Amino acid sequence: MTVARTQPPLKVVLVDVNPKVVQELLAAFADTPEVDIHKGSILDERVDAWVSPTNSRGRMDGGVDAAVKRHLGAGIQLRVQRAIRDRFGGALPVGSAVCVPSGATNPKFLISTPTMVQSAQNVSETLNVALACAAAFQAIHMQNAQAPGSIGSVALVGMGAATGQVPPQVCANLMWTGYTLFNDCSFDDYDELRRTIVEQLDGIDSRPVERVRVKPPAGRSRR
Repeated sequence: MTVARTQPPLKVVLVDVNPKVVQELLAAFADTPEVDIHKGSILDERVDAWVSPTNSRGRMDGGVDAAVKRHLGAGIQLRVQRAIRDRFGGALPVGSAVCVPSGATNPKFLISTPTMVQSAQNVSETLNVALACAAAFQAIHMQNAQAPGSIGSVALVGMGAATGQVPPQVCANLMWTGYTLFNDCSFDDYDELRRTIVEQLDGIDSRPVERVRVKPPAGRSRR
């Protein structure tokens, strides 16, 4: 069993330019007051890490990815793609993530996690948002295990709600699932994380109206 190292509480900010997405996030996270949710651009968030939904090749050519690349410079895509090549053989599976230095002071890190395989793909009938959100928090856990305290705050957008065509309510509920999974348990690797989510959510309606809490596997409780 892996025992999670004690870390200070992580400050989580959920931000989106779409007011409907923000409204649904507020509803889904109503019982998690520690999460800050508001309308705006992730580029304005002063946190240690930004999470950018991407594709499996790390091509930052659309949506939030493109905005982040314009803001941080073309070198950020090179760092993301190098990490994908070195750690995943060039293709980042959905349910995985890479965390790279941003080259800036705000944020210090960029976490790239795919919600889709191609640069533009309808993922509204998948669990990709839950997988991507959980993978982003797993990347934070792994970075802080390597360098304790290096990520104390993070900002995420509504994943898959634009290019991925995921309805705002579904996006919000699946992100809540990914967030609560991170709070409830820890994993040795992304493979175990993906298996846990898919095994427990694969049988539910692909357009969940209610939030679904994933049960931690035996021996994986974070608390």
